[in-house]
Amino acid sequence: MEKSKTTKREVFTKTGFILALVLCATPYVSAPIALVGGFLFTLFFGHPYAKLNHKATNILLKASVVGLGFGMNVQSALQVGREGLGLTVASITTVLILGYLVGGWLKMPRKSSHLVASGTAICGGSAIAAVAPAVNASEKEISVSLGVVFLLNAVALVVFPFIGHLLGLSQHQFGLWSAIAIHDTSSVVGAASAYGNEALEVATTVKLARALWIIPVSLLSAFLFKNKGKKISIPWFILFFILAMLANSYLPGISTVAPAITAISKSALVVTLFLIGAGLSVEKIKSVGWKPLILGIILWITVSILSLLVIMHY
Repeated sequence: MEKSKTTKREVFTKTGFILALVLCATPYVSAPIALVGGFLFTLFFGHPYAKLNHKATNILLKASVVGLGFGMNVQSALQVGREGLGLTVASITTVLILGYLVGGWLKMPRKSSHLVASGTAICGGSAIAAVAPAVNASEKEISVSLGVVFLLNAVALVVFPFIGHLLGLSQHQFGLWSAIAIHDTSSVVGAASAYGNEALEVATTVKLARALWIIPVSLLSAFLFKNKGKKISIPWFILFFILAMLANSYLPGISTVAPAITAISKSALVVTLFLIGAGLSVEKIKSVGWKPLILGIILWITVSILSLLVIMHY
């Protein structure tokens, strides 16, 4: 009898989870609602596919970003990239230095504070995953840093569009701000897509250009922590995003299918955010600890306010 109840509950949970994914692929669910919905589903019903969640999220996110490239023009992207370069360099430098100073003030382990700062400075979880082997970080240090970034990402995805509308930011301004001040690519694209198409184009271009800074920061980290010869993780999917953008700009036949690819990619992104929310459990939040969280919040608020002030008076 007990086994029968367990089986029914499993079937119910799996069915509900699949239906939620399908619903997220429709135009009726926005990016913030998908993220919160994923978290609430796991909180109340559990995650029936927890072991597959990280892999599915990783594949879907990269595929979605590449697909968004089919909706962008090379000349516009180059212009946006040039505009965001100065802000990108300034924000990365500021966050890394501030992370070192505040981490020391909080008496945090140097590797932990550097991982949180790297994730805030560049592109969240991807940067942490790339920098971690360069500094020889432990599994605990990596998981805590990822927990901080994912938690603040979830907040940013919901809060940023609200603040943008409250301040009357233009599509261009919001796209630039979200690309500089939000950690993970998924949340940047999710927040920007909720704001508008121009914001999405600006945010995606600037964020992916910013993600390339993983390479020099990882090399610098290996030097600072005396770990020479460590493998550096390169975000190869950015190359495919560029190829998709080039194809949309210069291949005549692509224009007929590009809108459909872009629409599918946007839907896939919302599904990705549901999965990210589903992977953010209460246990993970509790395991973060107050010092890394305080560091993450200080760095995030600092880069958010400073970049917003620059963008609004640019």
